[in-house]
Amino acid sequence: MEQGRFFLDKFSTVYILDSFEYANSVEILKIRVDDIRDAAKLLTGSEPVGEYPSLAEVQESGECSFLAPLALELAVTREYDLIRVHGRVSTRVRLGCSRCLNDYEMAIDSPFTIFYTRSSGMPLDEEVELAEEDLISTTYTGDEIDLAPEIAEQVLLEIPFKPLCREECRGLCSVCGADLNAGDCRCDRRDINLKFSALRDFKVNK
Repeated sequence: MEQGRFFLDKFSTVYILDSFEYANSVEILKIRVDDIRDAAKLLTGSEPVGEYPSLAEVQESGECSFLAPLALELAVTREYDLIRVHGRVSTRVRLGCSRCLNDYEMAIDSPFTIFYTRSSGMPLDEEVELAEEDLISTTYTGDEIDLAPEIAEQVLLEIPFKPLCREECRGLCSVCGADLNAGDCRCDRRDINLKFSALRDFKVNK
């Protein structure tokens, strides 16, 4: 097995297609809809973050750094006229704390369920259980389903908007900029606190 590529056991009837965009060698995972039956088809493997444009963009912007490829476990089944993908995506990222500005690492482990329907405006069948955690409904066109966009979205949802190395992070001294997690500095920050305390009783007349 080639590292960084999906694989199935030799008895599986689900075929994985590699679609290449030769301009930047982007490989996208797709499955053939007609090959999905009632029995679950299990897919496991890992994918480089660079194969997902939205994740690569986040990394290039400096918002975070991915320290490992995406580890994926997927079960694909047909339910009525829907294609259900239940799975889990995990990886590890490096973030910059929004308080102390120090880098720290965080594990991402996100279970999800996605229901795919053909883009014909057909509503989800009422008999399908929809009260599942992290459930997503989306549409597809043609004979193939591209799993990459929804998988990438699951990872992006796990990246915090304001990263914190820990909840009790004390941040930086507002006077000298020292990391208060390493110990108290000798700066007198009372003047700054007194200036803001004057705003406590400030009221705006409507």
